[in-house]
Amino acid sequence: MKSTTNKILNGVSLFSSAGIGEAFFKDIGVKIVVANELLEDRAKLYSKLYSDTKMIAGDILDKKVFKSILEHAGNNVDFLIATPPCQGMSMAGKNRDQKTMLNDQRNHLVFKIIDFINIKKPKYILIENVPNFLKLKLPFKNKLLTLEEILSSLYGKDYEIEARVMDTSEYGVPQKRNRAIIKMHKKGLHWAWPTKEKSKTVKEAIGHLPSLEANQKSKLFWHFARKHAENHILWMKNTPTGKSAFENKKHYPKKDNGETIKSYMTTYRRIKWDEPSPTITMRNDAISSQLNVHPGRKLKDGTYSDARVLTPLELMILSSLPEKWTVPQDTPEILIRKCLGESVPPLLLKKVLSGIK
Repeated sequence: MKSTTNKILNGVSLFSSAGIGEAFFKDIGVKIVVANELLEDRAKLYSKLYSDTKMIAGDILDKKVFKSILEHAGNNVDFLIATPPCQGMSMAGKNRDQKTMLNDQRNHLVFKIIDFINIKKPKYILIENVPNFLKLKLPFKNKLLTLEEILSSLYGKDYEIEARVMDTSEYGVPQKRNRAIIKMHKKGLHWAWPTKEKSKTVKEAIGHLPSLEANQKSKLFWHFARKHAENHILWMKNTPTGKSAFENKKHYPKKDNGETIKSYMTTYRRIKWDEPSPTITMRNDAISSQLNVHPGRKLKDGTYSDARVLTPLELMILSSLPEKWTVPQDTPEILIRKCLGESVPPLLLKKVLSGIK
C-alpha cells in the first residue's frame, strides 16, 4: 500500500504507548481513528503527536473503556494494530519460563484483541511483540495454545494468518531488534511480507552528528548529553569503540575500595560504528545499563570522545525516525527514552504495511 493511491485504511491502535511505531502510517495511507493506552504519560504524548486521533486513556479491561473504543472505531474498521504489554514475556524482564509467563496477568490482555476482532472484523490485523510472544501458551477451551493457534482455530476459515520473527536491521532500520509479527488479512485480499535489505550501520545513521561530552548541549533539537558521574566518564574515556570498560586494565568499573563492580560485559560498553545498533532498551539513560554508550572517536591523547549514553536524537534516528521528527519540547527526556526503548521501529511497520495491495 502506498500513499500515491487514494485508498485510506481506517484503523484502530490498541496498547498504543506513545505511538512511535505509527510515525509513518499517514505516509502509507493508514488513518488511526482511535487509540487506547493504559499509561497516562504515554497517552498524553500520543495525543500531542497525533492530534487527529481520538485517544482513550485507561484500562482496556474496564468495560466502559472498551465500549468507548468500540464506539469511536465506527462501523468500518479496515485495520487493527495491537501491541499488548510485553513485560510479562520479555527476556529483559523476570518472566522467562512458561509457568511464570502463564501466571502473569499482563499476558492475558491479548484476549481483548480477540474480543475486538469478533465485533469489528477488521480486514487487516497486525499484532506485534517480543519474540517470546509466539511461544507463550494461553488457556483456551481447556487447552494451552499459542496465540497463533488460537487465532487459527477462531478465524482460519475467514483469514489468512501468518507469523514470523523479524530483525529490524534487515529492513532498513539501523538497529538490531527482533520483533514477533502476526499478520492477518481476510481471504481474497493481498498482504505480502517485505523483502530484506542491506543493513544500515550506526556510522551511516548518526556519524554526521556533532560529538558531545557529558552534560554538553548542541544546537540540534534533542541532541544533548546526559550528566554522568565523573568515574563513569573516566572509565568510558578509556574504553575503545565496541568494548566494555570491564576490559580496561586500569580504568575499569570499581567500587571506592577498589573492588571490581559485578556486572555483565554488555554494560559500560560502547556500541560499534560499523554495525547496526544493538537493541535499544528502556534503561538507555545510564552508562551502567546495556549497550547504550556512544561509539566514540579516538583522540590524540589516546582516549575516546563521547563518554556518554546516546542522546535522544541519536536514539530516535537509530529507531528509524526522521532527524527532524516533531516531538513536543516539553516532553520529559526520560519519557521519550522509555518510549523509544519499548517501541517497534516505525520503518519496520511501514515496510510490513506496504505489502498491502
